[in-house]
Amino acid sequence: MIWDVGYIAVGLVFLVLAGDLLVKGAVALSLRFGIPALIVGLTVVAFGTSAPELMVSVAAVLDHAPTLALGNVVGSNIANILLVLGLPAIISAIRTDEQDMRESFVLMIGATVLFIIVAYLGPIGWPHALVLLSGLGVILFRQIREALAHRANREPDDEIASVDPHTPGWRISLLLLAGLVGLPIGADLLVEGASNIASAMGVSDAVIGLTLVALGTSLPELATSVTAAIKGRSDVALGNVVGSNIFNLLCIIGVAGMFGKIPVPAQMLHFDLWVMLGASVVLAPFIFGNRKIGRWVGVAFTLAYLVYIVALLLGGRV
Repeated sequence: MIWDVGYIAVGLVFLVLAGDLLVKGAVALSLRFGIPALIVGLTVVAFGTSAPELMVSVAAVLDHAPTLALGNVVGSNIANILLVLGLPAIISAIRTDEQDMRESFVLMIGATVLFIIVAYLGPIGWPHALVLLSGLGVILFRQIREALAHRANREPDDEIASVDPHTPGWRISLLLLAGLVGLPIGADLLVEGASNIASAMGVSDAVIGLTLVALGTSLPELATSVTAAIKGRSDVALGNVVGSNIFNLLCIIGVAGMFGKIPVPAQMLHFDLWVMLGASVVLAPFIFGNRKIGRWVGVAFTLAYLVYIVALLLGGRV
């Protein structure tokens, strides 16, 4: 099992590094072709930063561990709200009045409800995947239209600001090649290690996906949010979490579902999906009431996540 933990650790390193290289290369290539930075931020960066989770889910489906892919997405969304928002809030209160998140929040709830409906109609195959991807297309269209209408007041994303639009072609090629080669290597190592641990512990792939894999793929976002909180900018975590959760549900499972059927375990239908929806709805009073997510709320979120993980592990099998 020690080797399997090592596989997961190495896989995560590959995914993080390769994902970062892919984003830089894709952004540089897009800017070289004259695509406006605003559109790049809403599309290329969004897809690129989710590439590690996407590759893990596709690899899991291809490696005959589809419930690991499903558990990864559902578990990541739960961790994003309870942990990625909870821990930074303990360090520095998260303000919700500095940007209007109401429409994005409603879209996240809509995506969550759509995902639950699709899950109940499962197993998730290509028809269900097309529904999810269509939902993503509608949301991206709305975001691009809204952003273009307010582009004068919009600041460029950090990923775009850090990339030189005049990057030489050979360097762009190296960045893209390194990212495209590193992502599947990291995904294969992580899926293999996670599946082996599931077998050794006598638990399902879904449980490992909901816990170990979901937490591992959420670590970069958690590290970014904690760092921002230390610098007094914990408010940036809220927008990142809402956007990430929408993308996880509609894009990652939407794409993974095109590569094979994804069965939905009964326990996930009866428990985990509703935990994900409940965790999302809990944000409503803060977003619509412009209330701070303070220290004690952060403690409550973090404790709730720990209780959820313990309940999963004690339950053992999904």
